[in-house]
Amino acid sequence: MRSIIRQRDDGPGLPDLRNLGTILRVLLAVNAAAALVAFARAAGLPAFAAEWTAISGIVEPHLLLELAVLWMLAPWLARLRFPLAAAAIAALGVLAAVGVEAFVSSLVPQDTGAYATHIAFTLIATYVLLAYFRLRAKALSPAISEARLQALQARIRPHFLFNSINGVLSLIRSEPLRAEEALLDMADLFRVLMRDNRELAPLADEVELCRQYLDLEKLRLGERLGVDWNIKSMPGDALVPPLLLQPLLENAVYHGIESQSTRGTISINIFLSRGEVHAILRNPYSDHGKRHVRGNKMALANIRERLALHFDAEAGLESRILPDAYEVHIRLPYRTQSPPQPADRVEPRIARAKPADPADGARRSGLPRAGAHA
Repeated sequence: MRSIIRQRDDGPGLPDLRNLGTILRVLLAVNAAAALVAFARAAGLPAFAAEWTAISGIVEPHLLLELAVLWMLAPWLARLRFPLAAAAIAALGVLAAVGVEAFVSSLVPQDTGAYATHIAFTLIATYVLLAYFRLRAKALSPAISEARLQALQARIRPHFLFNSINGVLSLIRSEPLRAEEALLDMADLFRVLMRDNRELAPLADEVELCRQYLDLEKLRLGERLGVDWNIKSMPGDALVPPLLLQPLLENAVYHGIESQSTRGTISINIFLSRGEVHAILRNPYSDHGKRHVRGNKMALANIRERLALHFDAEAGLESRILPDAYEVHIRLPYRTQSPPQPADRVEPRIARAKPADPADGARRSGLPRAGAHA
């Protein structure tokens, strides 16, 4: 699936004809136009309903037929240059208009000008909608949306860096191997932070990054931080926006663990259901944490905007306060088509080259992992 913000080199191309948001916008726009035509043709309000019903009886079958055909031909149309693709869509619309009019005429006699009216309406609606989606794509051009994405994604707070460095310094003398592992985790996190994050990345990479982040937080929080991973049903090949979960876990640590003196557990449940990937994160919550609600809402708005930029209406985020926990629920479509990867993409730690010393590698593999289990 193409991300909504990905652009052709020669300018914005077609919208994603298989995206739920695109389909809903087309349905709403065409039905609104049909309602306006019915209102203009009706003698008064009492006749409006009858006129709109008559127009909808022709417009709806045509619209649904054309959307179905465009959904099937979407991969082929996406490979064409915009002018040629627009002409192909207009031609398909005209064929659908003629076919629907012929079918309706076989049931109910139509005016001789019905074909011309239907074709004209089809062409106008087609090019108006294509112009709208083109303008929308320009509004989400790399100069704007990609800069917004970079700003939205690169949000590891500076104090996290300083806290992590202090945590590593405290381990250098007593546990040098663990300190080295922590420095490698920090290097991976900040490489991801600085790289080009416009492309979607495998969910398995995001989860591994989150494990590394929680390891670093474990250095300073110790046993106060517990993590419960439930990812047995996780589709690791699902493509997600980079740094999607890490900011939410950072909030969970800040609002749910740091604010209390007792041990707290962050729960992470990721699974696939009915063609959608779900990620449910929970952290401890108490009245004392109300002073952090505003910060949580800013982070959630950040994630919602990134999901909308990548998936439009097909993804969403909901949050709620439970009796003793704060829960965030993310849903997004299950897509596995791998987009082109940037040259500086950092492989997950599990794919990193093994150390030269086998004994040292064995010692590293036995290091504790932030109280997590899969």
